[in-house]
Amino acid sequence: MTVFGKMGKLFDRRPLRLLAIALLLTIIAGPSLLPKFSVVDNDIWWHLKVGDWIVEHSSFPHTGILSRTAADRPWMAYSWIYEVFLSLFHSRWGLVGISVYGLLLTLAVADSIFWMTQRLSGSFWRACLLATACCAAFLFNVFPRPVFFSMVLFTVTLTLLLEARRSGRPQLLYWLPPLFLVWANAHIQFVYGVFVVALFTAVSVLQESAARFRFVPDYLLPASLPARTLVVILGACVLATCIGPYSYHLYFVVFDYATSKFPYTYIREFQALNFRGYTDFVQLLLMGFAFFVLGRQKKLDLFLLALLCVASVVGFRTARDSWFVCIPAAACLAGVLGGSKRPESIGERAGLAVALALLILLYARLTDFDSDNLRIAVATVFPVRAINFLHDHPQPGPLYNSFDWGGFIAWYMPDYPVAIDGRTDLYGDEIDTRFYLTENGDASYVDDPYLKEAQLILLPKQKPLAVLLGSDSRFSVIYEDSQAVVFVKRPSSDTH
Repeated sequence: MTVFGKMGKLFDRRPLRLLAIALLLTIIAGPSLLPKFSVVDNDIWWHLKVGDWIVEHSSFPHTGILSRTAADRPWMAYSWIYEVFLSLFHSRWGLVGISVYGLLLTLAVADSIFWMTQRLSGSFWRACLLATACCAAFLFNVFPRPVFFSMVLFTVTLTLLLEARRSGRPQLLYWLPPLFLVWANAHIQFVYGVFVVALFTAVSVLQESAARFRFVPDYLLPASLPARTLVVILGACVLATCIGPYSYHLYFVVFDYATSKFPYTYIREFQALNFRGYTDFVQLLLMGFAFFVLGRQKKLDLFLLALLCVASVVGFRTARDSWFVCIPAAACLAGVLGGSKRPESIGERAGLAVALALLILLYARLTDFDSDNLRIAVATVFPVRAINFLHDHPQPGPLYNSFDWGGFIAWYMPDYPVAIDGRTDLYGDEIDTRFYLTENGDASYVDDPYLKEAQLILLPKQKPLAVLLGSDSRFSVIYEDSQAVVFVKRPSSDTH
């Protein structure tokens, strides 16, 4: 036997493969334990507070809880599954629980992508390579938020569609309605999954209709599933998304997000890729290779081509949706490679879980992962000392706060309903824009109605508004540190 043959047999041994995937997942998911990926996210705190509220009240909010300026506005906790689990992890393990929850979500994304690429390619090592490239392109561009549920469930949905088409077994798609039932209650981007199933169905209907008129181009990959069955499954998926505390009203939230302007104008993660980091180029390469390999096939895959075109527009237009182009691109590359090797058994997967747990525990020990370090990290980003001062020296409200700190204040200082937080869908373009301009020192801050009615102001020290209020006779400073400044309104300023 040649040297290469011996190496091939060595790399094909299952213990080595299981150890390799355990190492890969540890490398991908381990950094999620670092504070910069776990407890310093601005939005995680209002998600946590909403989860606490749901657990405490055993019901679901329909108005703007936690907020002063939008308390009576309609609002839906459309990520309530994520928020309830976040609350439970935090109540059991504190800040460590938040980090572990983020770790599990990150692992779920990485493992689902590896599972997809292995099933579609049939090659363990190719799946490792594709999953690594795919995760490197987007996974650490966003914090472990509800969108991680969308990443996992989108990957499963796409895999089931492609597997059902390849095998000619529509029974695999019977898993989709219960999957969408969970998805619609975990994250609003379940609509991306509905779109993919609808696109898959539309292509099959189109090809089946064309076949009736004997129009069957040789250059197109033929449909292998009955269109009528796909239409029924699509209808069942849509109905499943309407089962939950908010029913079909979730689609109105989707419409509001699609038509809003503030996030796409002022929030960085909603804006287009700027190609200043390597991840943007990895995404571009994945997409480019996917189009290339699709174009080289003898039979053009109309579904994957249409999906890649739409995903490219979405994924390059909005940085937070990079996953929506990377996952289909990885699926395209894996599907072209094709294969049928046996996947790991349940026992082998259990061994993988044990090895992965041990490696992550070792990683956590090496990085000094503990509650004290997490608390220090939180205090370096959020106004912990300023809020502790207000706990000891209560001041009358109402409160005016910055956009970035709103979620943390809602959780850490719940006695003061916040003026603004990260729920852009609750406040709407007008209020969001008003707060953004005022925080950044726009001349109109003098007449800002939300600032005028506030008696207590908590701002980052470096914000332009904090600098302006420092010389504004209407306000006086009662607390200041290197991070935050607290103002109160002078009694005489009420007449101004």
